Amino acid sequence: MKKLFAIAAIVVASMPAAAQETYENAKIAQEDLNGTARYVAMGGAMEALGADISTINTNPAGIGMFRHSNISLSMGMVSQDGAKNALGGTTTNASFDQLGFVYSYRSGRTSYINVGLNYHKSRNFDMILSASNKLANASLNKLTWAKGNNGYVYEEKIGTDGTGTGEPNFDAPYITCNQIDDLFGYNLNWDDANKDWGYVEADNFRFDRSHQGYIGEYDINVSGNIDNRIYLGLTVGIHDVHYKHYSEYVEEMPLFTCTVGDSREITGQGIDVKAGVILRPVEYSPFRIGLYVSTPTFYELKTANYSFISDGKKRYDTGSIMDARERSNYKFRLYTPWKFGVSLGHTIGSQLALGASYEYADYASLDSRYITGEYYDDYSDSYRTQSESDRVMNEHTAKTLKGVHTLKLGAEIKPMPNFALRLGYNYVSPMYQKEGFKDGTLNSDASYISSATDYTNWEATNRYTCGFGYTFDKFNVSMAYQYSTTKGTFSPFMSYYDPDDAAYDCVAPQIPVTNKRHQLLFTLGYTF
Repeated sequence: MKKLFAIAAIVVASMPAAAQETYENAKIAQEDLNGTARYVAMGGAMEALGADISTINTNPAGIGMFRHSNISLSMGMVSQDGAKNALGGTTTNASFDQLGFVYSYRSGRTSYINVGLNYHKSRNFDMILSASNKLANASLNKLTWAKGNNGYVYEEKIGTDGTGTGEPNFDAPYITCNQIDDLFGYNLNWDDANKDWGYVEADNFRFDRSHQGYIGEYDINVSGNIDNRIYLGLTVGIHDVHYKHYSEYVEEMPLFTCTVGDSREITGQGIDVKAGVILRPVEYSPFRIGLYVSTPTFYELKTANYSFISDGKKRYDTGSIMDARERSNYKFRLYTPWKFGVSLGHTIGSQLALGASYEYADYASLDSRYITGEYYDDYSDSYRTQSESDRVMNEHTAKTLKGVHTLKLGAEIKPMPNFALRLGYNYVSPMYQKEGFKDGTLNSDASYISSATDYTNWEATNRYTCGFGYTFDKFNVSMAYQYSTTKGTFSPFMSYYDPDDAAYDCVAPQIPVTNKRHQLLFTLGYTF
């Protein structure tokens, strides 16, 4: 009997140098619409209007429009619509979203120099993803079997001389081909015509994953204006990543049920620089034009994984969670794409403000990188790493992801001097190619250590926002509501087409899924 090949979703190896797979990287690279309640309620379209601390992260010149010092605090609730609590995840969570301070200093009769410090949650990972369907002539077991028939080898014990002994290795610190073979082996079907063993046909599958965590961004800004005509700003951002997920993929077969469990954590930091300008082309007109650019976020990240596979009687795993962290921890780098933006803003008296922004980022250029070395830097008294691009994975990324266009529209009307109503719309075009898929056969360490076969090609995101604000004395309070919706197509594993025998084809089902999210956000501010 030929040995089964454990596909990349199940094999979790310990490697000294590795990068990260495209779909995992895309989760880190994305951003949410978040910040102060005013910024969110106006759809984020404030890059030319300015004077809101949340523009520190998009167009830093917006901080240059402050005329007084200000401090603000934002928090709220996020709820996922249409999902059920699963695997330790909950559909409704409290969220601390923003805390910032701007110090404004008059440097001339009509000129200011401002300094801003701000924290905001740029990415909220809390989400539950569930999918289920029948498996028509396809299964994870069939996929491993089909690949096994095309020459993939099983895991061997390594002798003292460093070479393979030819004996199956059941004691490896990660799930091996032999363990898959042993688990399925006594349930394989004998094919009398071909005088060989065949795969077990699965009836259906179900999948659940609980995502948790966040990316917090700490921004430091210096900005100002020249004669109230030209506003300039520069922001340095530090990104703090805390992501984890736990999933269970279950296939129901005639004789037994197979469960593959996976837990992954990603932590680390990144840094980027943003620059922006706002111009008033006509001296006595409030019409403004904003231009801004952001460098890639240069991430250095670490990930740990724990996986198991079981049929209810036998179980193979990577050991205890602590052991898994020690054995499968690895570092990698990720460079996100450059981002460019242009914005327009106009006010009519003090009663109406209108804003529009457009941004573009080419996620096909996402750069996954190997760590190639580590050295001690005397100057910074810390260890630094060297890296190089994972060429194979980056070529896959270029075929899987694409450029993303973001459109922001917002309006604020004040029926009374101290009360404002706000509306906004935010559109983000799809990041994923429709024909994209997670390729577990790539000759890349990032594929070898990938611990999940599933992938989702998410489509466009539509965000609808509204809110209000009230000012009394030097205080201001704002509320915002955001409803975002994204459709997608989920696949439990990549499809396989046998080059010689169509009977071994394994075409994965594609399941429609949605991510609908409600957010309530409250901001308290003080101006002095």
